[in-house]
Amino acid sequence: MLPNKVKIIEVGVRDGLQNESKVVPIDVKIKLIELLADSGLSVIEATSFVSPKWVPQLSDHKNIIESINSNQYLSSLNKEMNYPVLTPNMKGFDNAISAGVKEVAIFAAASEAFSKSNINCSIDESIERFIPILEKAKDLGIPVRGYVSCVLGCPFQGEVKVSQVVQVSKKLKDIGCYEISLGDTIGVGTPSKTTQLISALKNEIDVSHLAVHFHDTYGQALANILASMQSGISNIDASVSGLGGCPYAKGASGNVATEDLVYMLDGMGIETGINLDKLIKAGDYISQYLGRVNGSKVALAKLNSAC
Repeated sequence: MLPNKVKIIEVGVRDGLQNESKVVPIDVKIKLIELLADSGLSVIEATSFVSPKWVPQLSDHKNIIESINSNQYLSSLNKEMNYPVLTPNMKGFDNAISAGVKEVAIFAAASEAFSKSNINCSIDESIERFIPILEKAKDLGIPVRGYVSCVLGCPFQGEVKVSQVVQVSKKLKDIGCYEISLGDTIGVGTPSKTTQLISALKNEIDVSHLAVHFHDTYGQALANILASMQSGISNIDASVSGLGGCPYAKGASGNVATEDLVYMLDGMGIETGINLDKLIKAGDYISQYLGRVNGSKVALAKLNSAC
C-alpha cells in the first residue's frame, strides 16, 4: 500500500553542492535555501561540519547556520523548518552545536571497502566513534539521523550483502539514530533488489524509521523510490536539479531530482506540501549560477514549454 503523504528531505545544498568544483558563495547558498523553503520543503540539509581541507565547498558551514538562524525571511514562513547538518566526528558535532544547529546526521557504510577508502577505518570502528556523539546529542536533546552508504552496491567491492546492510542499519538505530537513510551511493539498485532489502530491514527496524536516498546513475531512482513506497517507505531524500554525485565513487551521478520526484508524487495523488513551480524556480536558479544543464527532466520540460 502506498503512503498518503511523503516527507522529502532536500539534500542538494549539502550533498549536491559538495561535489561541485566551483565554490558557491554563501549568499548564493542562502538564496537557494530561501527558494527551497518557499517551495514548501520543510527539511533542508544545510551543510556539513567537515574539515575545510577535505571539502572546501563547505568551509563556510558555521556562517551558513548563523545566517539561517538570523534570516528574517526564513523566520517569516510560519512553519516548522529543519536544517540538519552532517557531523562526521565529535569536533564537527561540537562546532555544529556551537553554531546553533538543532539536528545532525552521521554516516556509516554497508561496505568495508568503502568505509576504509572513505574514512580510513572499518565499519565497526566508525560506529564506535559515533557512540560519544549520540550520547552527547541525547543529553542535549539533539536528534541524530543516520546514513548508510552503498546499500545496493559498492564502487570497490561490487555486491553488498543484504545482511550487512541490515546489521549496520540496526547498529545505528540501536545507538540512538531516530531515522536511517539507505543510500544507493552509486545508483546501481533496481526495484526488485530495493524491495528485497527493505523487506529484510523491516524485520529489524520499523519502516517509519527508514528513509531512502537514491542516486540516478543508471536511471533507476524513481523506479526504486516507487518500490520503496510500495514497501512502506514515506521518507525520501532528493536533490534539487539532481545536484550531486559522490567524490569517492567515480561516475556516480547526482541524487534523484526533487522536481522529478514531486511531479511523480503529485501525479499519484500523494501529498508532499511542495509547490512544483516554486521548486523548479529554485533548481533553475542554482543551475544557472553553476552554468550547468538542469538535471531535472521535469524542470527542463516545464522551462522549455514556457519559452
